[in-house]
Amino acid sequence: MAKEKLKMAADVCSYVDEEKNQINLEICVPGVKKENIHLKMLDDSFNLFATREDFDYVAASAFCCPVKSKSAKASYKDGMLKVSIKLKDPMAGAHTVAIH
Repeated sequence: MAKEKLKMAADVCSYVDEEKNQINLEICVPGVKKENIHLKMLDDSFNLFATREDFDYVAASAFCCPVKSKSAKASYKDGMLKVSIKLKDPMAGAHTVAIH
């Protein structure tokens, strides 16, 4: 039976851009190969699993406000995973109320 590896918290910085139309994530996972990073995202949260030989980085968090998860774009260089996700329009899906 294989021994389970230690889990370490990935260092995550999240912030809304100056125009207030997207959330940016900067996730520090040094020593991980790009193909060993697994990022899943919903419109309200994300989950990260990134494995190295000696341990696994993990992170999960909710966003401050809903995002368009399918708009996410990610890049990885020198141990830093950068992700940008567009914010949802807070009135998207709203219906107009008739006033009598």
